[in-house]
Amino acid sequence: MLDVVILGQLATVVLGAGAPGASAAVTWARAAVPAVVPAQDSVERARAVHLLNRIAYGPRPGDVELVLRTGVDRFLELQLRPEDIPDSAAAAYLARLDVLRMSARELGRVYLEQQRARRARQRDSAMAPRRAPTPPTGMRRYLGEFQQAVVARAVLSERQLYEVMVDFWTNHFNVFLGKGIDRFLLPSYIEGIIRPRALGKFEDLLIATARSPAMLFYLDNAQSVAPGAEPPQLRRLRERRRMSPMRMERRARADSMLARLERRMPRGLNENYARELLELHTLGVDGGYSQDDIIDVARILTGWGIDRRDGGVEFAFREWAHDRDAKVVLGRTFRAGRGMDEGVELLRFLARHPSTMRFVSAKLCERFVSDRPPDGCIDAGAHAWARTGGDIREVVRAILTSPEFWAPEHRGAKVKTPLEFVASAVRAVGGAPDTTLALAQVVGRLGQPLYLEPAPTGYPEHEEDWVNAGALLQRFNVALAIAAGRAPGVALPAASPIAITTDYDRLVDQVNRVILQHGASAHTVTVMRLQAAEITSASLARTLLIGLALGSAEFQRQ
Repeated sequence: MLDVVILGQLATVVLGAGAPGASAAVTWARAAVPAVVPAQDSVERARAVHLLNRIAYGPRPGDVELVLRTGVDRFLELQLRPEDIPDSAAAAYLARLDVLRMSARELGRVYLEQQRARRARQRDSAMAPRRAPTPPTGMRRYLGEFQQAVVARAVLSERQLYEVMVDFWTNHFNVFLGKGIDRFLLPSYIEGIIRPRALGKFEDLLIATARSPAMLFYLDNAQSVAPGAEPPQLRRLRERRRMSPMRMERRARADSMLARLERRMPRGLNENYARELLELHTLGVDGGYSQDDIIDVARILTGWGIDRRDGGVEFAFREWAHDRDAKVVLGRTFRAGRGMDEGVELLRFLARHPSTMRFVSAKLCERFVSDRPPDGCIDAGAHAWARTGGDIREVVRAILTSPEFWAPEHRGAKVKTPLEFVASAVRAVGGAPDTTLALAQVVGRLGQPLYLEPAPTGYPEHEEDWVNAGALLQRFNVALAIAAGRAPGVALPAASPIAITTDYDRLVDQVNRVILQHGASAHTVTVMRLQAAEITSASLARTLLIGLALGSAEFQRQ
């Protein structure tokens, strides 16, 4: 019964009485700011809270005090050097995940073996209903582990800014886990391509993603060849078939093999990757390129493909598939006959282009500052980019030390994504992921199944993509479950950071301090006091108040 009562109270606090739907939810999202900044919230404390909400997945109990002891600016500098930060708790958790010890080749063998077994079962049961392909059972467990690793790192890692940047690049260079062989290629893409370069040079990251089998397969560049090109083995087979005398049965087999190869052979340019490279990865949709530029980018990248062997998939440059003529992109001529070097030159050119500097800096400002970032923040990132040759660490430092990042109007101005909400809620109560894979599934049920955004844009950053009445009610359920110690996948500490007391005013103050960092609005404080007064059990009152705080408007924002 308490669950139903609390859920109604959460809806009252967050949406307001009588709020019927999405428009009310959006109104809430824009209005939910503390009415008064308490006297004990000093300027430095407010800066510490803001920093932890933006460069981290929210503060844990005691984190704000740690930042204040360290110094806000020094803490930021430490986070910009994650290689110097010990991370034993996250490492211990991740060591239990088999998927992180497996190579792409090993995962590929599991995938192919289970695909063969599935096809065999289908052949043995001709009457079985046709179903959409899904990852096989063994792969499902490994991929569930990989999704869980994201949430575990967000909750447990001391290298919080680094994990935020990995998530940013994962969406910027999105690869859809549900597409074919990307089911086993994606772990090595994230662990081997994105993570090592998340604070490195942008052009190194861009080139590495372009060469990645996961990206080449996802955006179809592996299928892009110069018009009229065909692989040498096909020509040899066709010539042998024409010249060699064969008995009838051998001729039939040769004809069948030739027909299969011809059906599989890619034909002509595929512009998918070229278009997304310009629109999403580098210049931006307003970056000044034309359809002719897209075509010539696709021509430059012909031959960038993949080689499949024994379950493994590797990058391969196929000379026979490459367009050998000269090309022109954004007024720059790429000389003929230089093979793979043309593609590397193109990617370096795009990484250093002014439009790329501004577009990617703007996206970083959207992540760290505001859904609609001010020009000053973008300028700071672009100038650092130009000065350092696209050093991501320096670009991020420039954005996080800009006046716009610290401006009061940008504090609490962004809505958390489901991943950010779940991770921050678990961190706020001092919790941790348990030994199951359930916490990643909670994130998925809230609308962000990890690595499963089909569009190359990745998951969105803006509040309108996440704020509606139905989504908020789902978050309230999760908030209540965490408060009650019944959230799937969450292990709570033996001692809660919020002590049980029959002094409900004191209890409200504790919850406001620990969960909301003294950020509760006057309305939220009033409702918490009124609702707690109706409950006779101090233990249940604590559960109610923690649930109200985690589900409140203030906690949904960062």
